[in-house]
Amino acid sequence: MADLSDIKAALHHSLRRTRTDLVWKLDGLSEREARTPRTVTGNNLLGVVKHCLNVEAGYFGLAFDRQFPTPEELVPLEAFDDDPQADWYAREDETKDGLIDLYRRVAVFADETIDQLPIDAPGLVPWWQPGHQDVTLYRIILHVSGDLARHAGQMDIMREQHDGAIGWHRDGTAAPDGHDWPAYVSKLRKLADHFE
Repeated sequence: MADLSDIKAALHHSLRRTRTDLVWKLDGLSEREARTPRTVTGNNLLGVVKHCLNVEAGYFGLAFDRQFPTPEELVPLEAFDDDPQADWYAREDETKDGLIDLYRRVAVFADETIDQLPIDAPGLVPWWQPGHQDVTLYRIILHVSGDLARHAGQMDIMREQHDGAIGWHRDGTAAPDGHDWPAYVSKLRKLADHFE
């Protein structure tokens, strides 16, 4: 357990936990199920994981003048010129297990940045607007943690819609046991219908 009295350790602990929550949403899914678009904009579970690993590699790498050991496995910045969604889906030559493995390696790389630098270490985010590019490690940990948490919420909903798997963590749903969900949903529909 991290020393949560230390702000860097507390933020790092939260980031690690969110990563775990993202990846477990792929448990038990086939390649097709992981890749299937689940929203009108094409959001899919595996694509969210690919996006998040590229986010971490960029913010904890390039922003602090560090290079991921195998940059060819990441989506290069210039790819977004041709395809602004380049990191939101797995290509045919990528697999669910391969991207999970890549995310784990990116996480180790990101953790090294966090461990090696002081919380006020300066960085520069080249893809941000001029005048807003100068950052600190503290700001980047907050930014990435917020981004990943938002995407974990998207994955929660997509996975629940797929097969009813709910919860933040693999080990517990934080939902009441034995709850009559159909009755609950019916109750909410009736309440909503009063406002037609």
